[in-house]
Amino acid sequence: MEDFKFDKIILKPEDVDLSYSPLRKNIKEETYVLGAFNPGMSRLKNGNLIIMVRVAEALKNPIHSGKIFCIRKDITKGYVLDGYKLDDVDVSDPRIFSIKKFLPTYVCAVTSISWILPVELSEDGGEIVKIHYDKIISPQKSYQEYGIEDARVSFIDDKYYMTTCSVSSERQCTTLYSSTDGLNYHLEGIVLDHQNKDMLLFEGKINGLYHAMTRPLGFLYFATAKNCIYNPGPSINLSKSKDLLYWKPEEKPFIRANKKHVMFEKIGGGAQPILTPQGWLILFHGVETKNGSQIYRTYWAILDKDNPTKILFSEMDKPLLEANNKLTKNMQDKIYLNNVVFTTGIVDGDDKYIVASGELDLCVRITHIPKSRLTY
Repeated sequence: MEDFKFDKIILKPEDVDLSYSPLRKNIKEETYVLGAFNPGMSRLKNGNLIIMVRVAEALKNPIHSGKIFCIRKDITKGYVLDGYKLDDVDVSDPRIFSIKKFLPTYVCAVTSISWILPVELSEDGGEIVKIHYDKIISPQKSYQEYGIEDARVSFIDDKYYMTTCSVSSERQCTTLYSSTDGLNYHLEGIVLDHQNKDMLLFEGKINGLYHAMTRPLGFLYFATAKNCIYNPGPSINLSKSKDLLYWKPEEKPFIRANKKHVMFEKIGGGAQPILTPQGWLILFHGVETKNGSQIYRTYWAILDKDNPTKILFSEMDKPLLEANNKLTKNMQDKIYLNNVVFTTGIVDGDDKYIVASGELDLCVRITHIPKSRLTY
């Protein structure tokens, strides 16, 4: 594992004051922060950084009275608790449980709900300047009834655009928000009407069009040919748009999980693509399964500035970032996952790149990576 001079946890679950939680209006049961992680990141016009943190707020005692409860946002009633009899569900993981009557179709509910918390950091990302509780982004629409997850922020033509995953029984979709100041966001609506966990807007137009990396998911995949070098499953794809609302996917998949690389059983986007003198810099994750658990690591590549379908260089044998247990050694009582780093934001920092990641689905990690490390 590489050591970087500046590599720290900047935000932990205990740093979030739940008295400001949007749930407080309706939910009286005790909750806690399961994780404050996977932050989109950009630079505000005052020079400071803004991270848009996913706060997963969970019921402290989800099982009682012979039932397990999940949190849901009802558009008319506000936040409510739905109870399921224990005999009717599989609660092997109390954070997410499946409902037996729908089997063999897997239908689940969760004992937490996610919302987005804007946190302002110093110019180098080394200190918290202000937690903007008055700017919390919480579910507004029926398609967000189970929460808003994993914001990614891109600054394009003097405006901030944020994609998020919106979760509901209706659909799992990608939603778009826009802002002129990076703090006050307007919901533009659904832009991808299928489950897509990693929509990343390129920070700038290419040949007059907006571009994005996407990763549509599903529960069913078909086998690749026996002599094919790729694994079946989700791939990183590219799409184009004239207006950021309506997208045309490229017909060929972009980056696929490769059978030759054990660390790429699955693959997905990470931070928003940024333009460098070499081309578009992308950070993405590869997933390896070992001893029954999944290991997430961060890798990088450079794309042609005029034709992003052309990969000029990629480093897939050596990870750029791995989970660093030195950073979380004082958080053992809160850790429920290991070996997971999920990079979700990057900004220019003169001689370095400032990179934001979710560490262990628990907290926010800021790493300074010298630009010399990301050259080829």
